[in-house]
Amino acid sequence: KAEDLLTSSEPALILKLLRVQTPAGSVALSRLDRWVRSGLQVLQWDQLDRCLRMSSMSEADCRRLSHLPLSSVAVYMSEQRSAAGPSNKVLAILPDFSSGTLSSKLRGSFSVGRMLNRHHQPLYSSSAHDVVLVLDPSPGENFGHPVVLFYVDMNVTKKKCSHLDGIYLGDECLTLALKGRCQNQLKRRQTGPQRLFGSRRVAGGTLGGGTAGSRLLERAIGGFCEVHFLPLVVAIGDSSWTQRLKCVDSAEFARCPQQLPMSSPSLPVSSCELNKNTRRCHQQPLATHLSCRLYQTCDHAVLISGGWQPQMTFQHHAQNLEKFYKMLRNNGFHKNHINTFFASSGQLLGTEDVEGVYSATEKAVIRNHVSYICRKQHCADTLVLYLNSPTRTDGTMLLWDANLNGIADLKERYSVSELLADLAGCRASRVLLFVDQSYSGVLSKRLRSSQKHHNVVLIQHQSHQTHRLFPGWDDNSWSSISAATCLLDHLEKVDGMSRLLEPWAGLLNVTLAGAPCNATPPLTDSEMQREYQGCQNLPTALWYQKRVQQKDSLSQ
Repeated sequence: KAEDLLTSSEPALILKLLRVQTPAGSVALSRLDRWVRSGLQVLQWDQLDRCLRMSSMSEADCRRLSHLPLSSVAVYMSEQRSAAGPSNKVLAILPDFSSGTLSSKLRGSFSVGRMLNRHHQPLYSSSAHDVVLVLDPSPGENFGHPVVLFYVDMNVTKKKCSHLDGIYLGDECLTLALKGRCQNQLKRRQTGPQRLFGSRRVAGGTLGGGTAGSRLLERAIGGFCEVHFLPLVVAIGDSSWTQRLKCVDSAEFARCPQQLPMSSPSLPVSSCELNKNTRRCHQQPLATHLSCRLYQTCDHAVLISGGWQPQMTFQHHAQNLEKFYKMLRNNGFHKNHINTFFASSGQLLGTEDVEGVYSATEKAVIRNHVSYICRKQHCADTLVLYLNSPTRTDGTMLLWDANLNGIADLKERYSVSELLADLAGCRASRVLLFVDQSYSGVLSKRLRSSQKHHNVVLIQHQSHQTHRLFPGWDDNSWSSISAATCLLDHLEKVDGMSRLLEPWAGLLNVTLAGAPCNATPPLTDSEMQREYQGCQNLPTALWYQKRVQQKDSLSQ
């Protein structure tokens, strides 16, 4: 009754009486709350296991830190259509499965589900389901961090739920979704979930399957098959492949992240041939060959950012780009030598000061531009790369889903090997990689062992060094780097950075524009601008001396 709702102090009663509008239509909050709380317990187990594996803390401390309140977790749920039957089922597609691409001719038919399940296996048990549920413990953070993905199937018997290794909740079955073909997927762990967590009871139900349930938890908690991105959730028979997954806006859960508004709907690259009035089709191409002038050396920067798809592109992506761009300009970088690759259209709404923005869909343009600046003699003094994209566990950056199929094809991802190949033997005086994304430890390890990147410096946050324990997005301090800032002094003030900077300390004992630190007497602003910032003219003798040395080395 209404008076019961107004006078009751029992949250459980309120949940039973209150109904809210969710992406799945009019769904009782108590029903959604039951799903979320059951899934939250699995998420907490995962956080606890990660703490025990990756830190020296005691089990008691790990238990305390891994307790996640419901209000700190963002909840996503698939939108349901009113029609009943098989057409109301949905499929989940992840960008980071192991192999293959999806033909656009297959889109929109149920054969897509069979094709994905048989050949590509983007998710464990990736057949059609009634509801897809995602719990994100780090809302607003760059994706590439662990999230927990569940399938919900209605009108399922306890026996069938047990067969699916699911959590039985009355006539509903909650099944944990895992990536297929993941590393060591079937490897059994010595420390099983039974010892760590005791009973397999979860909120509102029980884990089905006995030992099968244990195997499921072993694969999930082991971290080998965990999900790191929001999936593309499509309804069976939907030829438009509309994203059905939506964030649930409720006071019970964390606030939905603020997505960056897009000026126009994203279109597949192929549609540019038919829709000539789109901005991206008419965008001025990047004239890389004009970046380097004869007898002149300049500071250059390449900024790569975005969220792979609109739902994973947040307002802080644009804000970070704007801050970093302004910092470069304050350090004397010419606007014509700062090139930004962002999202699908290259548009940064609300950041009018940022110029030279191109689409992140153009992987070949990005690689050619970086390679050209590196290969051209005397072109760059300082080359800055800012990386702020969703990242796979192997360090691969996801640029943008250009064909809208939810799968990161070769043209839509930029691997660590490709980046290192583009920077190998770079002729810039110094290459500074400012990395603000997950799993940058992979890139760091490769750089430390490389013999072709002696002038490449990796600058990263401590929270981005490796697979994160308890991820949480925080703003960086790079925007405070001024023209007189000594990079080494600035970075050593950040906790944990001094140890990381040991191999590259010599390259960082300068300002961002390459001026010496702590010069005596100090350089004036006029001297800084004339001799180090922006561009400097090179003496003809120096230019030809380098060319002769280059010819001699080639002849030998």
